[in-house]
Amino acid sequence: MPIYLIRHGQSEFNAVARDGIDALIYDAPLTELGRAQADRAKEIVRDFGIQQVVTSPLTRAVQTALRIFEGHAPITVQAGHHEMLCNSCDVGRHRDHLARDFPQLDFAHLPDRWWHEGPENEHGVAHEPLEVFRARVRAFDRTLRESKTRPLAIVGHGLFFQEMVGRMPDNAEVIRYELP
Repeated sequence: MPIYLIRHGQSEFNAVARDGIDALIYDAPLTELGRAQADRAKEIVRDFGIQQVVTSPLTRAVQTALRIFEGHAPITVQAGHHEMLCNSCDVGRHRDHLARDFPQLDFAHLPDRWWHEGPENEHGVAHEPLEVFRARVRAFDRTLRESKTRPLAIVGHGLFFQEMVGRMPDNAEVIRYELP
């Protein structure tokens, strides 16, 4: 049975970021277009029989997961497949803040700081080293192999999924992931 990878819809950061300049939008939420993209993804996965959804704790992924699956499949939050920390939009928020914004989900199991910790630039952004990021992707892939729940949907991020499948997915694109 399949696993579906779903990149979040367009975020406020995606909408304005250009040429590698950080737009300084921390934990960016979805735009109106991003919400519409998630609604289209909901139509695509409607008949997939998803039994479980795992979302990254970054706001844009949580919002996408809720728009697509709330009321249709159980949604859990895991930090292992959050985006590679390289911009302000990838800086997470404390679990208490997330729980206040999304009371229908459980964040209690997350550590206080679940995103990469390291030396920060003048804007409070720590850049996750590539080797650390790749190790995290491999670890998440191992957890997918151990999961028995299928069909399973993973709502996450572009660079993370690019590392898994070898190409950058579009916003709210649904990719059938075959474990090698």
